[in-house]
Amino acid sequence: MSRALPKYNKRRVGFIGGAAAVALTGAVIAGTALAGESSGDGGSANARTLAGPGTVSCPDVAPELPAIPASAQAEVERTLADLDKQIAEADKRLVDTVGQGGPDFVQNAILGPLEDKRFAAINRIATAIGRTAERPSGLDSLAACTLTK
Repeated sequence: MSRALPKYNKRRVGFIGGAAAVALTGAVIAGTALAGESSGDGGSANARTLAGPGTVSCPDVAPELPAIPASAQAEVERTLADLDKQIAEADKRLVDTVGQGGPDFVQNAILGPLEDKRFAAINRIATAIGRTAERPSGLDSLAACTLTK
């Protein structure tokens, strides 16, 4: 007696396996398509995000600076201008990426990197002042920014 499946059993196994593969593929595609949608009270947050991106709000650094030595004035002014440019770029990125990413997208992709850049710029300002005068302290707290709606 042959151990091989008769021809009709081979076709039946092939047909059932093919149908199962098609059904599984359809389920995966449907699950992927619906993965970004949320239900319940999470839907109102998505509607708010799509309605308007908001703006980036950062503490002003200039009023917190001590007297700036003349030798550091140009570098400090240039770095303060860079801080303003960074905020403008973050606002533009907010508008360009409306509706993208998940709930932490703005924090991870815009506000977090902006805080790192501001921290470095504020450190450059403190270093420039510290070359000829006492280095200011406590400026690092001005690096964090928030999103205002």
